[in-house]
Amino acid sequence: MTTLLSVGTATTSAGSPRLIFAALVGIAVIVLMITQLKLHPFLSLTIGSIAVGGLAGMHMAATLVSFGTGVGATVASIGTLIALGAMFGRLLADSGGADQIVDTIVGRSSARTLPWAMALVGALIGLPMFFEIGLVLLMPVIVLVSRRTQLPLLRVGIPALAGLSVMHGLVPPHPGPLVAVAALNANLGITIALGVLVAIPTVALAGPFFARYAARWVPVVAPALSATVAPAKAAINVGAPAGGWPSSSGGSDVLTTETEVERPRPKFTTTLFTVLLPVMLMMGKALADIFAGHGPLLSALDFLGTPLVALLLAVLVAMVTFGRGSGMTRAQLASSLEKSLPPIAGILLIVAAGGGFKQTLVDTGIGKVLATTIAGSSISPLLLAWLVAVLIRLATGSATVATITASGILAPLAATMSTGNTSLLVLAIGSGSLFFSHVNDAGFWLVKEYFGLSVGETIRSWSVMETVISVSGLLLVLSLSLVV
Repeated sequence: MTTLLSVGTATTSAGSPRLIFAALVGIAVIVLMITQLKLHPFLSLTIGSIAVGGLAGMHMAATLVSFGTGVGATVASIGTLIALGAMFGRLLADSGGADQIVDTIVGRSSARTLPWAMALVGALIGLPMFFEIGLVLLMPVIVLVSRRTQLPLLRVGIPALAGLSVMHGLVPPHPGPLVAVAALNANLGITIALGVLVAIPTVALAGPFFARYAARWVPVVAPALSATVAPAKAAINVGAPAGGWPSSSGGSDVLTTETEVERPRPKFTTTLFTVLLPVMLMMGKALADIFAGHGPLLSALDFLGTPLVALLLAVLVAMVTFGRGSGMTRAQLASSLEKSLPPIAGILLIVAAGGGFKQTLVDTGIGKVLATTIAGSSISPLLLAWLVAVLIRLATGSATVATITASGILAPLAATMSTGNTSLLVLAIGSGSLFFSHVNDAGFWLVKEYFGLSVGETIRSWSVMETVISVSGLLLVLSLSLVV
């Protein structure tokens, strides 16, 4: 009882200037620890949360309670979804389902339509997978396609990267947008629908269209394929003429992997249905919410479309479709699921600490003060949300940290907005979180090394592409706000 009273007292006793000062110092502490001290974001967010509570006038015990409450609620709501998404993504990769999507779409494309096919592949692979995993999976395909067709590497690679990145920032059930949806209490189905509307033209502009210029600015050739970047099958006949495309090395570019030799792959239609299953279920829930009926069908859609249920069903279905389609044994399925969780431990901790930071902002009353200040200004809340995410992204290099922090700051404001505008707020934050990736972003270095680029070349291609995604996303969100 004492602890709860302390929290409530802190919310009402501290003045607005002190609360705003506490928020700014807390954010600055997080940014400096991540960028200058190279401290892990989990530790930085934890220390920043304690600093905010102390500076805002909360008792330390009450601050720790607020932080712990936020961590627990976030792990319960978002942590489980991230774990299920990781399991699904691992099954998709280990079964060869991802290879099947790539081979089917790219294999039916001509050299002229190939950039569009690569954008589609990047979007489909990026929907259930984290960016880094999707990049590792697609890199051997990007290299091989470039060598086979004699197209510049970035003419093929940029569209795939754009598809991966846009899904990462804008479209649930990817974990980043789900974090914002939960923090802002947005309608998931509406966010998916609006996210797809924003994502399609954004991928087209930042992918196939921008790739034409990126290939001229950075005229690099595909590096030699090696075992270190060949986790997937890469024997693809991309719209080739009789006799096949010429190889730039004069030899065969066929890669053989353990997965390819030992087991078949699930069918394309089955794989595509399984990948899109959670999205379809969540959209079904959105329809049920719109019609707001009480019939058995609408009640079933409302239950099945809950993110936890939708992703759980997707994993269970994938165990059958991917497992049976690839001939995986029960032991192999169990091993695949088990190996999916350790790599996401760091992400789970960051997201959890971000939830604790958000709850601290709420319990101190800082969020309400900031929301009142924003509401009283002439600046569009969507533009301001984008700017907040951009600043944190530039400072920390992390799209996840930018999304979590910006969502926490703007959560009280979302409570005063309509359902559609709250979903647009999610997309504005997601767009801002992708702005100008540079040297403090792990994705920057992954792209640089995999594509064999210099720092300057990476900035002129990858960093500019991320900026195009971010600005295009904002403009489309602002346009939708005129009619939503």
